[in-house]
Amino acid sequence: MAMVIEGEERIEAPVETVWQALNDPDVLKDCIPGCQELEKKSDTEFAATVSLKIGPIKAKFNGQVELTNLNPPHSYTISGEGKGGVAGFAKGGADVSLKADGPDTTILSYEAKADVGGKMAQLGGRLIQSTSKKLAGEFFSNFNARVSGTGEEVQTA
Repeated sequence: MAMVIEGEERIEAPVETVWQALNDPDVLKDCIPGCQELEKKSDTEFAATVSLKIGPIKAKFNGQVELTNLNPPHSYTISGEGKGGVAGFAKGGADVSLKADGPDTTILSYEAKADVGGKMAQLGGRLIQSTSKKLAGEFFSNFNARVSGTGEEVQTA
């Protein structure tokens, strides 16, 4: 079951700063909802452990995150895939692009795609869609807070 989520964040930081943060494993780990571990395997590959609750199902996903289509400092694709045992699998990615809006402001646009299978896919489209939207929104607002220094990260329950 696949879905697409689009959004935009206005970040009070120069494009170069935002680009560096998008490639920093510590920043990504802190901003990915439920991320417990993110270990750098190469400049573009990371091993990840993410714990998520979707409806009544709580699952721990082990998988990887990869950065592709790199066009520094303007755009890239971040994608991940994880297996959650009996809960099923989740995979998704986002095409992220950065555009300067003056010297110290960046407009980050994203188009994210998510796909789940297994037990989670039985939860129904609306729940999965709203959860995916919420998680994408949390990631990008956490990222914005971290990079712009406002420190207002969204806490997940």
